[in-house]
Amino acid sequence: MLLVVTYSQAARTSLRNVCRTHEETIVRRFGRAALLEETEHGAFLALRLCEKHADDVQIERTEPFNEFRDVPDGVRAAAEAYENRANTNTAYAKFVVDTPHPSASELKQREL
Repeated sequence: MLLVVTYSQAARTSLRNVCRTHEETIVRRFGRAALLEETEHGAFLALRLCEKHADDVQIERTEPFNEFRDVPDGVRAAAEAYENRANTNTAYAKFVVDTPHPSASELKQREL
């Protein structure tokens, strides 16, 4: 998919108009940003916005996130266990003590 992010009111207005006019190519809209299908039409629409608004539009190619392919089992297990903890007020740093789950600092240092 193509992620289009706008940084000015004029660019946001143009993005809104593109989204309304070409709904079949828009995957999802997020106010200042939108996901477009990765087709030539999606690229055309994104580049049109970039041409019209120059530095006020950023285009990025995205890749869908597959939690089963991209994330180690231990991280998924930690997220599941933390979400199902007995006391919802327990911070992750306290929750993880004496468990096999990675610490917050370990999670922050590891690349996916």
